[in-house]
Amino acid sequence: MTRSDPGPLAAADAVAEALADPNTAWAAERPAGGRAWPQSLAGGAAGVALLHIERARSGRGDWNTAHVWLSAAASGELTAAANAGLFLGAPAVAFALHTAAGPSRRYHRALSGLDQAVVAMTRTRLVAAHARIEQGRRPAMKEFDLIRGLSGLGVYHLRRHPDHPVTGELLSYLVRLTEPLIGRDDLPPWWTGSAPNGEPSPEFPQGHGNVGLAHGIAAVLALLSLARLRGLPVHGADEAITRICAWTDRWRQHGDASPWWPGFVTLRQVREGRVEAALRPRPSWCYGVSGTARAQQLASMALGDTARQQAAENALLAAIRDQAQLDRLAEIGLCHGTAGLLQSAWRMAADSQNPQIAAELPGLSTRLIAQMGRSVLDPELLDGAAGAALALHTAGTGAAPASGWDAFLLLA
Repeated sequence: MTRSDPGPLAAADAVAEALADPNTAWAAERPAGGRAWPQSLAGGAAGVALLHIERARSGRGDWNTAHVWLSAAASGELTAAANAGLFLGAPAVAFALHTAAGPSRRYHRALSGLDQAVVAMTRTRLVAAHARIEQGRRPAMKEFDLIRGLSGLGVYHLRRHPDHPVTGELLSYLVRLTEPLIGRDDLPPWWTGSAPNGEPSPEFPQGHGNVGLAHGIAAVLALLSLARLRGLPVHGADEAITRICAWTDRWRQHGDASPWWPGFVTLRQVREGRVEAALRPRPSWCYGVSGTARAQQLASMALGDTARQQAAENALLAAIRDQAQLDRLAEIGLCHGTAGLLQSAWRMAADSQNPQIAAELPGLSTRLIAQMGRSVLDPELLDGAAGAALALHTAGTGAAPASGWDAFLLLA
């Protein structure tokens, strides 16, 4: 995966040039809310900073631009409150600063202060999570998911300081999350009582089991697998990975064109033992095969399960080759669109012995570039131009991201 491609690189360069100045990049009126906050990785300056950090670390951009965006991200008081997580607040800015620092001493003072805040936040949430388990209650989705929960905080700790005690404490909690709850039914212990948006809903009176990478058990699967692949001695991790895989295997579907996993499972589906084909999610990162297949591939690598790895890679390859599935990705972004599929496919191709996935990457890049030319682009990272440019940068350079930016998607 070292062959460069000038087309995607030129498209990424053009986006980076357009997003050089935070004052002009946000000129268009944007909706109010957390995603537009400067300290939001999803929709704010912290996220756009990742584009310029990656370019600077790979030698295609300058550090001044990256620093301007990081300064914009940290321009207000950073939240470490209940709404903070990897995608918002102190952890989001800390993640961006860490990608910029790499092995250097750059941003050391700021990172030291943020580390204290993120460690304290993590331990507070771990205490609450363990108390909930001991009481036999089911978790809220935001307890463990990637966007708001402990899996997201785990991404930061695993990358920032894998040997810190809090990293081991968090990974041990994730193992415990997969263990049966005392006095409960045979639903998985990560089954949540809410709708997929994390809120109670009459449409989900018995809650659901979330499969996806953004909000579901695939995040736990990916993070534990990455920890094992990095050689961390996490007691019970292999057993936890196996338990999650057994449940996702139960719900893997075999459609006419390719295998797939549902985005979530309801109690009615558990009772009926099936998921309707019409409920197949689009092949996105957040709930679709872009995310779930990568989590399965990471698990197979951690366990040495070659059959599982082949199944995961075949599922992704089939989706890429299915025009009907590709047409469901009408957006460009990392979360819901073609950029997420491209970045996941690149990572899976890099870890695969099957050259067929890599052979599909130029076509995905061309598709994404064409989509970007047909729409007015929001600058944001998660669903906008910055994220699309980062995926094109990876495809264009043919090299793993120098900054490791896509760790926030749990792809690496």
